[in-house]
Amino acid sequence: QVQLVESGGGLVQAGGSLRLSCAASGFTFSSYTMAWFRQRPGKEREFVIGINQSGSGTATGDSVKGRFTISRDNAKNTAYLQMNSLKPEDTAVYYCAANGGVTYGPDYKFYDYWGQGTQVTVAS
Repeated sequence: QVQLVESGGGLVQAGGSLRLSCAASGFTFSSYTMAWFRQRPGKEREFVIGINQSGSGTATGDSVKGRFTISRDNAKNTAYLQMNSLKPEDTAVYYCAANGGVTYGPDYKFYDYWGQGTQVTVAS
């Protein structure tokens, strides 16, 4: 069965760093683009950052530009989200998503698989 399992969330002080992991199984990970989305209470799902199959191309949402990076290790079937200089407004549930097509941007309807999410809370 297809699974995307996020981990690494938790409580961090403003200005701190956190790294999330997304472990994939049940599909050919290296053939899928990956992305991270987040959702705050009462807010729409927001695209954070995406990466192509090989890891050579990325797309970054304006709200996290210069602070967050995405990477992937196809040998480990894992994608990562490195979050630096965290702000209270980064507080959200973070989801990883996989797309069997060619895009890795903000259109969530293109993503085939989703993880269950992990909570990130940034204290002010």
